Amino acid sequence: MDNLFPGWTHRTEVLRQRIDPSAVSALAATLDFTIEHAEGKRLPPGWHWLFFNPVARRSSLGEDGHPIREASSFLPPVPLPRRMWAGSRIRYLSELPICAEATRSSRILHITNKEGRAGRLCFVTVEHRIAINCKGKPVDYIVEEQDIVYREAVQPISRPANVVAAPDAPVQWRERLTPDNTMLFRYSALTFNGHRIHYDQSYARDVEGYRDLVVHGPLTATLLQNFAQDCKPQSKLSAFEFKGLSPLFVNETLELQAWCDPDDGSRLNMRAVDSRGAIAMQATAHLEDM
Repeated sequence: MDNLFPGWTHRTEVLRQRIDPSAVSALAATLDFTIEHAEGKRLPPGWHWLFFNPVARRSSLGEDGHPIREASSFLPPVPLPRRMWAGSRIRYLSELPICAEATRSSRILHITNKEGRAGRLCFVTVEHRIAINCKGKPVDYIVEEQDIVYREAVQPISRPANVVAAPDAPVQWRERLTPDNTMLFRYSALTFNGHRIHYDQSYARDVEGYRDLVVHGPLTATLLQNFAQDCKPQSKLSAFEFKGLSPLFVNETLELQAWCDPDDGSRLNMRAVDSRGAIAMQATAHLEDM
């Protein structure tokens, strides 16, 4: 049901930050990309996740490395210990320029409780609008709906070991890469993400039950978005949506895949497939001619 926390869907948060070229340059180095990061150049799609991240004191972090949720927090105090980013729907209304002074306005759209195989789940959908002031009025550049899921803690042995192979698809473009410890460490640092599943191997294995360090969901989504641009270099990304289905792990080769939607030539169907042949992330990219 919605409205588990009366009044919470009326909460808003406004953050301001400069689109710092040094952060853009650092992510480019992390991903082995070559991009122009001078003032006024466009921020690549997915790279907005470098900015507007909470900076919590170390003393306010929980066991998992996330900030402890308090009544004063923007997010509701969901009484479930595990939290993950399940997916997003993003619209790129215009190209966000590097060095711009930007504002992100956030509000909670939905709070929904569900029951799953792993127990209780709570989904929180947050809308983020990144804008730049133009003649005294904010103009939206990026609008995103982000799904956050909270779940109960599970014992490591309870994680399913079965792997369901990705179904056949008319794949037209492929790219393989192997995220290593350095990539995960740098991405955690650049996004100020303290979640221990990305850098603390013993915690990831012994407490949360993963077989190794977990690749960040937004990192995979960023790679898919940039891959979409590589597939159609004469187009620009206007919208992107993704859903995480299963984790990807450090030092295991993944494959990014894409193919044109047979019913819509401006849309790419995409996915990230893990080293065992399972779909880790499904996505759709909408592109427009430049």
